[in-house]
Amino acid sequence: MFKAERIDDALIELLCVKGQMVEESLQKIEISYDDIASKNKGPYQTETIIEILQMLACKTSKKEQDSKVYLHSRDHQLENSIVKVGDTLIGDQQPHFIIGPCSVESYEQVYHVAEQMSERGMTLLRGGAFKPRTSPYDFQGLGLNGLQILSEVAKQFNMSVITEIMSTESIDEAYDYVDVVQIGSRNMHNFDLLRAVGKLDKPVLLKRGLSATIHEFKMAAEYILNEGNNNVILCERGIRTYETATRNTLDISAVPILKQETHLPVFADVSHSAGRKDLLIPQAKAAIAAGADGVMAEVHPNPQVALSDAKQQMDLLEFHSFMDQLDNFLHRFSLSASV
Repeated sequence: MFKAERIDDALIELLCVKGQMVEESLQKIEISYDDIASKNKGPYQTETIIEILQMLACKTSKKEQDSKVYLHSRDHQLENSIVKVGDTLIGDQQPHFIIGPCSVESYEQVYHVAEQMSERGMTLLRGGAFKPRTSPYDFQGLGLNGLQILSEVAKQFNMSVITEIMSTESIDEAYDYVDVVQIGSRNMHNFDLLRAVGKLDKPVLLKRGLSATIHEFKMAAEYILNEGNNNVILCERGIRTYETATRNTLDISAVPILKQETHLPVFADVSHSAGRKDLLIPQAKAAIAAGADGVMAEVHPNPQVALSDAKQQMDLLEFHSFMDQLDNFLHRFSLSASV
């Protein structure tokens, strides 16, 4: 007669063998009450045995979940994705800049910013026509009129328009005026909207949610990719923390993590993350050094009278200083990197 210790040893050995077989084949464990009841000769209750087997099945299900290959992952696509916006190739190992006012306020305002951008050879014009504001009493944007202004100015300077779409209902009216659809941080979890833009033939710039983990951010991108739109750009724009020195906290570590774990281009929004003009240059340098494919920043001809986010928008002189310092940084960075 076997001793209890020998029975335990035999059970452990059998469990190890079965677990290894299931993991290798990724087979799902089917548990039949009637089948187990017919084989159970006691003294344990059939329910007890089923509970044990279900625990083992949960372990197997976790293994299956971990083995899922997501469309955003390097396991699915090893090489970097290149997103074409007009004549610009985002993800081509060269840093790009998305520049423009926080909100579209007038034709003259957008024109003056685009004119200065054009002098520096920039082609990616941002601007908010639909503004999701914290307070319902704040400026909510010009809507369709704002889109028309953006589009008209962009055409004059051969630029591409990047602007936020807040709802599925707005997609059709915005479609002809937009080159890149932006999904803002507050809509990162709007799965209906993610699915809808996933069906478009336009690139999507997806911003990380205020309190979203990197995993949640990647899975939001997965919603878009799963609908067939492979032209997705990720944008780290700062997350909510206990820190009050800045508007949000730029999660600089998210940039190399996203570059390692996904094949998608990654931008950093230095204006919304800091909320302070004095931090734009060091944050932009940090993002580029961390591997970002580009930087988004806000510019206004006269920030003091801006209808939204006045403290974080550069004026035109500050914009040129910003770009001059980044150009010098990129020159030194490329020289040192090639040594």
